[in-house]
Amino acid sequence: MSEKILIPLDGSTVGEAALRYVEERMSKLALGEKTAVVLFQTITSLTHTIASGESSIKIPYTEGELEQMKKMAMDYLSEAGKNLKSNGAAVECKVALGKSSAKEIIKAESEVGADLVAMSTHGRHGLSRLAFGSVTDKVLRGSTVPVLVVRMPEKAE
Repeated sequence: MSEKILIPLDGSTVGEAALRYVEERMSKLALGEKTAVVLFQTITSLTHTIASGESSIKIPYTEGELEQMKKMAMDYLSEAGKNLKSNGAAVECKVALGKSSAKEIIKAESEVGADLVAMSTHGRHGLSRLAFGSVTDKVLRGSTVPVLVVRMPEKAE
């Protein structure tokens, strides 16, 4: 039975904690060709703001700008997947445009036929979690497949 793991990444060190976790497990377990990994990123900044004095206006990015953002995201995902490839995993990269990262992740899990979503969390609690929201929490609640949540390790002192 083959496994397909969806790993959403946002370009941050925290976001890559789940990627590192899966990489370590793959090399130890030698899952090899039975495992396919889809590295996924959502571009949610679909507009930019221009300020003039005390007012501002949101302007949608042009198709060319969005294509450049997608290319940059694909380049990042390709680079991020090098260790997985060297451990024998089939790696696919996918970029989506959308207003909600959580909704795009949930949509991608069914589109790619994922058996598992592995994602990182900042591990916020209390008011900061309420203020910032949690993509991970929304995916946990909306996912139709198991979700492996990896918390960013605390920095060694």
